[in-house]
Amino acid sequence: MQIPTRTMVIDAHKRAGGRVAAVFPIHAPRAILRAFGVLPVECWGPPVPDTSSGDAHLQSWTCSIVRCGLSALLDGRLDVADILVVPHACDALQGLGSLLLDLLPPRQPVIPFYLPRCGGDAAFLAEELRAVAARLAEITGLRPTDADLRDAVLREETADAALARLLDARPRIPLSNVAFQAVVRSREYVPSEMFPTLVEAALALPDPPPTGIPVLLSGLVPEPAGLLTALDEAGALVVADDLASSGRRRLPAGGSTDPYLRAAESILDAPPCSTRGSDMAERVHSVVDLARRAGVRAAILAPVKFCEPELYYVPVLRKGLEDAGIRTLVLEVEIHVPLPHQAITRIQALLESVG
Repeated sequence: MQIPTRTMVIDAHKRAGGRVAAVFPIHAPRAILRAFGVLPVECWGPPVPDTSSGDAHLQSWTCSIVRCGLSALLDGRLDVADILVVPHACDALQGLGSLLLDLLPPRQPVIPFYLPRCGGDAAFLAEELRAVAARLAEITGLRPTDADLRDAVLREETADAALARLLDARPRIPLSNVAFQAVVRSREYVPSEMFPTLVEAALALPDPPPTGIPVLLSGLVPEPAGLLTALDEAGALVVADDLASSGRRRLPAGGSTDPYLRAAESILDAPPCSTRGSDMAERVHSVVDLARRAGVRAAILAPVKFCEPELYYVPVLRKGLEDAGIRTLVLEVEIHVPLPHQAITRIQALLESVG
């Protein structure tokens, strides 16, 4: 199957007269952006060989997602974007938003997006979405109707349901870990109406199901690039996805008739996640249940170095998985640094111990 590249999708959208928003992690107001003709393209800190331009403005202990993202922006790699959206998923991203708003203003308008933490009020988040819409109205000059907004919300719900089907069907889809994640991560940039078609193409692949030791992969994003390749070469099959970029964004449909409230309900009903300050016991139960249902024999926790929200949960997640009889490996990664050979050896040793 063929997956369009980011460049192809962006070029097509711009040729049709649309705008593009570079959206930082993790939860974005996708439906609101689309209702204003803006295509959200996620920016998970695109790996750059040199982060010095961003490092000059950040503390040395800032995570590589923010360091790479700021460096890419300052080096001109995000010039294609007309708007920047910076959700408050953590202190580092909030700091990035403050930098761009107050100290390093780029040519693009910057829209911050504040999410309530665990147990937050959907009404509060709906007001945040309305504030985003008001800012977009100023930028674009457009005033979408409630019907336009509802249509955009429903399209996103259809795409989110397709992502859930794709993740559930993973053990039957004849793709390597690298190829499967390429389909999953196309959700980060293809229009919501296009994504279900890609999912159906993957579900229809006729080859025999893949083989490999079933594992759970947890972390923010499946990077650095060598991580999935190392899993493929070691004979692992990621059947349980607890990544913030995908598995933790299995968003259910909202229930309200108000489009802003419906979109807010969807985000707040997502699986427990470190970036939303979810209850620790609830998060452990969710991950262990995911691992058991998928029949995994090993778990790999790959938090990004210096990611305080994610690292806070690692000890209890590891204990919960080990108590459930699932061997667990913790690998701290940086998305712009090649996966160390030592990490590859540790992955191989884990899989040999459960194979």
